[in-house]
Amino acid sequence: MSKQSTTVPVDISAPMDIENESLRIIESEVPEPRPFQGIEWQIVRRMIHTCADFELLDLVRFHPLAVAAGRQALAAGCRIFTDTEMARCAIPLRRMAPLGCTVTCLMNDPEVAARAKREGITRALAAVDKAARDMDGAIVVIGNAPTALLRLLELSRLGKARPALVVGMPVGFVNAAESKALLAAQQTLPYITIQGRKGGSPLAGCVINALAQSLLTEPQG
Repeated sequence: MSKQSTTVPVDISAPMDIENESLRIIESEVPEPRPFQGIEWQIVRRMIHTCADFELLDLVRFHPLAVAAGRQALAAGCRIFTDTEMARCAIPLRRMAPLGCTVTCLMNDPEVAARAKREGITRALAAVDKAARDMDGAIVVIGNAPTALLRLLELSRLGKARPALVVGMPVGFVNAAESKALLAAQQTLPYITIQGRKGGSPLAGCVINALAQSLLTEPQG
């Protein structure tokens, strides 16, 4: 576990300088040997940067094929589906456009909203159902709704959803930890997840940013 930095404030105001200094501090507080290497470390480092929580070092879990599957999907210009508008906004077009990728959230889709109200289910579950037919080769980003992740796992078992990668990080107290445990227990879907209750849309979104950045800077990595 890292030690909290005790450095005095530094005179930095440029956005990229602030980000670079933040990443430098994280690197210095998590010295080698680190629990993650290569692109996995770039992803976890970005997650720590997003929430300033070094406990993630003990909680993040990668399927063995997650990084390769995610990079391959992004390189192919895949669709990315998110369970919240916040997660969608956390994945900026400046990183997606060069790869030809699109980011979609169906939470406000009229058909999804109508079905959720009619059947008394969450919009997140209804959105997964609507997106399932377009998920082959896609990346699914879930940062808020355990019902979305549980439904995705069910559809996967039935052969009705085949995303290339699932970033499953729903946050909260009801079925959040349980849904992520089920994701980590299966081997059909490559995944990146967090054990326990922690998660959230910003964390889930930043995983895609780190993957995309790794591809833009290290296309053969």
